Amino acid sequence: MAAAKKAVLGPLVGAVDQGTSSTRFLVFNSKTAELLSHHQVEIKQEFPREGWVEQDPKEILQSVYECIEKTCEKLGQLNIDISNIKAIGVSNQRETTVVWDKLTGEPLYNAVVWLDLRTQSTVESLSKRIPGNNNFVKSKTGLPLSTYFSAVKLRWLLDNVRKVQKAVEEDRALFGTIDSWLIWSLTGGASGGVHCTDVTNASRTMLFNIHSLEWDKELCEFFEIPMKILPNVRSSSEIYGLMKISHSPKAGALEGVPISGCLGDQSAALVGQMCFQDGQAKNTYGTGCFLLCNTGRKCVFSEHGLLTTVAYKLGRDKPVYYALEGSVAIAGAVIRWLRDNLGIIKSSEEIEKLAKEVGTSYGCYFVPAFSGLYAPYWEPSARGIICGLTQFTNKCHIAFAALEAVCFQTREILDAMNRDCGIPLSHLQVDGGMTNNKILMQLQADILYIPVVKPSMPETTALGAAMAAGAAEGVGVWSLEPEDLSAVTMERFEPQINAEESEIRYSTWKKAVMKSMGWVTTQSSESGDPSIFCSLPLGFFIVSSVVMLIGARYLSGMP
Repeated sequence: MAAAKKAVLGPLVGAVDQGTSSTRFLVFNSKTAELLSHHQVEIKQEFPREGWVEQDPKEILQSVYECIEKTCEKLGQLNIDISNIKAIGVSNQRETTVVWDKLTGEPLYNAVVWLDLRTQSTVESLSKRIPGNNNFVKSKTGLPLSTYFSAVKLRWLLDNVRKVQKAVEEDRALFGTIDSWLIWSLTGGASGGVHCTDVTNASRTMLFNIHSLEWDKELCEFFEIPMKILPNVRSSSEIYGLMKISHSPKAGALEGVPISGCLGDQSAALVGQMCFQDGQAKNTYGTGCFLLCNTGRKCVFSEHGLLTTVAYKLGRDKPVYYALEGSVAIAGAVIRWLRDNLGIIKSSEEIEKLAKEVGTSYGCYFVPAFSGLYAPYWEPSARGIICGLTQFTNKCHIAFAALEAVCFQTREILDAMNRDCGIPLSHLQVDGGMTNNKILMQLQADILYIPVVKPSMPETTALGAAMAAGAAEGVGVWSLEPEDLSAVTMERFEPQINAEESEIRYSTWKKAVMKSMGWVTTQSSESGDPSIFCSLPLGFFIVSSVVMLIGARYLSGMP
């Protein structure tokens, strides 16, 4: 039998999508934006102490190699020639902080994840040094002083990890967010790897001036960060370096392919949703939930708890675009928590089935403030609660309440966005893994009381990174001209409840949010002393309440 001919599809573009929960490598046709193949690997999260969240940078890197290898294998099975991959883009979980040794390529500590709370006392002491009438940190960065951003995580590493201190003293240390770690490693690592980041990721460190688009000397002095360890800041679309991964036989087929796109995951989704016009917005449902609205070439500062951030800069000589952002810490993470911590579902997909069984939370409300509350409250003292439990409540109601929690949090940041922008959104464009859950999407339309519009291909984060890579100068296989952008088929969810019922549910949710605040009255988790926490972990309250009030038979699924 003759060997099958390789399919000719024209130029292809790959995208590494490194998220908090998983890593993916996806390959797109640059002419049609069609997703041809992909592979996904789940990433472990480590919780060494209460409030601490870490990941292994080497596991993250290995997962990228594995995803590239498996995707290349799948393309081969489809008779698609991988030599047609002309560029690779990188999209990544933002703020997560890595410090590594530039001589050995070894991480000097685990990656400190964006959700991590250990730096709360650092934030409190630093905030006392900011004059009330001159918040230069917010005016330069667009960000509130919070545990969320990289500067305080890096400060903690410099203060507490001797290996990091020693490497800085000996000029061996490099700092980066996950994009920097991956690009440095994929372009040669200790043998000439490129140490860079893009403007979108830099804008989430709290060390970057979003007006001048440079690392800011005053900010670095304020946080006492040595500027020599910071990566070079580049645009989101240019050739940073070439792939050097010959040690991986299957992935090695991409040796020499340019890495030419880099965007923080939420900016990548904005590009992938083609929100290029002032006023266009998207909401991504991942580990957290992130609503971004393109504000064009002007920085708009929020009066209602939103962040000002860099949206993208698609070329060295192209203008920078900005966005307003509403950030919710816990969205998909609440589903993973129900699976891994409470064990009431065996897979993330099961939650839709449970929620469908009851079609209501029966007055049960879940505020998943595992890492405090982000936008619009910025309240680190909050902790998760489930309230409104009765003897009738079962695991299906809790599953439904968890999905509702994602929707209520989105409503809060959408309300803040509408107040800041002055023009309410007429519909919400959505993307991310959770949008495959039809109950969630219908709930979201009901709670917002506007239509929710979902692209048929939900991998818009990876698509955005691929578009940036393919459009880069010197690659030029993907046109970003409006007339050349592929039309996207959409699924639309219309509100199905009346406005009054929507408002009643939302106002009850807000009452629950108020009850979640103030649980942690003193926090100095940097010392790791559990006695300084005035509240027990969320799991204790929930498991105790559920067992007492509704009986173990509900949790085990018995009728």
